[in-house]
Amino acid sequence: MTPAAEDPRAARTRARLRRSLLDACAERPLTKVTVAALVRRAGIGRATFYLHYADLEALAVDACADVVRDAVDALHAWRGAPDPEAPPPALLDFFAGLAPHAGLYRELLRPGGGGPLGRVLHEDLRARSLAERTLVGAPEPGLVASAVAAAFAGVLADWLHGLVEGAPGEIAHRVWRLLIALHRTPLP
Repeated sequence: MTPAAEDPRAARTRARLRRSLLDACAERPLTKVTVAALVRRAGIGRATFYLHYADLEALAVDACADVVRDAVDALHAWRGAPDPEAPPPALLDFFAGLAPHAGLYRELLRPGGGGPLGRVLHEDLRARSLAERTLVGAPEPGLVASAVAAAFAGVLADWLHGLVEGAPGEIAHRVWRLLIALHRTPLP
């Protein structure tokens, strides 16, 4: 079923579950959240939960899908020649806005960019980069799109896990310069 054809009641139920999960994870790690507690918080039945999600991890990835969309949009929020010293404001906002749910993101995005959220981020970012590079006829669109997706997902994950240091604004600048360098690297 496409999102446009989705039953509004189902959309509201999933939204309640996502909100309940984000609220619960603001209080405790995902590993300490139970389906029973979550459905009580959301005011729905346990069977209804399982109509929409296979497990808590599937709900958590869905609840965090906005962060993936925000990251992909932030990295592509510029036009013309990119200035290595001026990341798009959307990229600065993206890194600054991660704090409220950083613990949940760390649980779903493993160091190096793996994990269930890392897979979604890599797939979405690679697809967007590939489409844009192909559209402009840039060389090696698949290779560079993969490198950009892997670099961003890996650095983001490592930063969230404390393996890369820097304040949000600083890391946004550093990531921006890294990605521009990947795009500008001469390829045979």
